[in-house]
Amino acid sequence: MSRIQVSLLVLACVSIGAVELASSRRGHAYVAILAGQRARPLNGDFNNVPVLHSNQPEIVTGPGILVNTAPGAAIASENNRPLNNATYTFNGEFGVHMHHKYYPSDVSKLGGSRSRGLLTLALIAANPGQKSVTLRFKRGSVKNSFEAPYHSNKLMGVKPLGKRPWNTGPGDATAVQLLRNELDRKVPDSVTIPAGGRIVVVRTILPARGIANGLLQGQSDGSFTMAVVASEQTSSDQDLFTVLDRGRLAPGRIYLNRIREIQLGRVFSRVAGVALGDEYRASINHDLSQGALHVPLTSTSRHHFGTRDIQVNPLAVRMIDSALNNIGTYGVRYSVTLNLVGNGNYQLVMSHPVVSGKQPFTAFRGSMQIEQKNTMQEIHVGLRSGESLALTDINLLEDQNTPVKVTLVYPADATPGHLLSVVPVDQLAVLRRRQLQQRTAQQNITIKKTTAVAPKTPPPLPEIQQKVPIKPVLSLQPSIMVPKSSSPPTNDPRYTDANRSQQQWLRQLQGR
Repeated sequence: MSRIQVSLLVLACVSIGAVELASSRRGHAYVAILAGQRARPLNGDFNNVPVLHSNQPEIVTGPGILVNTAPGAAIASENNRPLNNATYTFNGEFGVHMHHKYYPSDVSKLGGSRSRGLLTLALIAANPGQKSVTLRFKRGSVKNSFEAPYHSNKLMGVKPLGKRPWNTGPGDATAVQLLRNELDRKVPDSVTIPAGGRIVVVRTILPARGIANGLLQGQSDGSFTMAVVASEQTSSDQDLFTVLDRGRLAPGRIYLNRIREIQLGRVFSRVAGVALGDEYRASINHDLSQGALHVPLTSTSRHHFGTRDIQVNPLAVRMIDSALNNIGTYGVRYSVTLNLVGNGNYQLVMSHPVVSGKQPFTAFRGSMQIEQKNTMQEIHVGLRSGESLALTDINLLEDQNTPVKVTLVYPADATPGHLLSVVPVDQLAVLRRRQLQQRTAQQNITIKKTTAVAPKTPPPLPEIQQKVPIKPVLSLQPSIMVPKSSSPPTNDPRYTDANRSQQQWLRQLQGR
């Protein structure tokens, strides 16, 4: 590589780093594949189906109520003060999203040499009316991390989705069944709540250190309320009702002392409340002869890629320590149609922005369906922050409109703020070569800096000195002072050479 090429490469690396730094300072998301281009807003719409979200606290340390939509309040374990319920009455179409981890405060229940503690996580539906109410479920699933473990080393990148992908983590496993419009065998087709009564709809038994996720979509023929409760050990229906009647919230609500910061938008809590919307639909037309297409997917106020298109559905009600909006949109079905015109070979690419000052993390681990030209493929995607992945190839013919439909149920194991792009087939390859050159140049600079500041190794002692006994040193001055009683004979050339070598070595240690 010529000197001019090296100079240009270093300049390019510095420029890329400067753009990234400037973008992070402005609060915008930086994605390399978007550099020098503009993203377009999708301007899609959420429907109005109410969804109960039980995700705050995410980490549960003991038994109690997690969220309740019946009128009233419950006592918080952290401060012994009442917190108002997220009061809401469901009637007609509804949805449920539950996502919790169990880390008991009693460390003896964490496992290891002893058996693990157990937590029963349950959804309870109550009927306050005078007529029975029937709930019918169209699709849904409940899984925990022992039924659906996540094997991260095998599932990063883009891979075909298997028939039973239960090794992708509970968040993705439940989302896959909703994506395929399936009803898991754990979820009943229907349940009937007697007048003035209540019923346990679904439950899962969660061992300590485990994660549970549940997604349900159904319809009722009357009014009802819902609650999510946790009870330690394997619990009967009556035990679960007792937890609800006791009126105490489960411990783990770490945001109770940060309510003001939540209200000001400085921190983003998890969601405990009812969001409006279980589906987001969008359609966009684009002529690729005018340039690549970039659109936000699961965008937020922090990561909207300069489009101001913020895909966050509102909360109808929430607990006081819940997030203000449903930022995660977990369990929401995204149906995005890209109507493309162009000629040649392109790639559909998914990206997540670089997060300045943080180590790369898994930003998306979930599944999606891609339909084009009467064919449909299902893929699993493991995407890290700052990364761009090609999802599929798109071959376009001149003067033909080609719709490409992307459908996913947004999984709990994801961080919102993703970019969906359609780019020429060689653009991603060029980007990866540039990034590789950037990393190589940065490594070379680091190596040169390390070499420049590395301390010099003192030269080896002459062989003759290695045979001379070491004398105690009284002062680290250019001349060596030793006790008079042990002064060597000055006329012996061996000692003269050794003394000269010691003085030279000491000067080097002192930087002289």
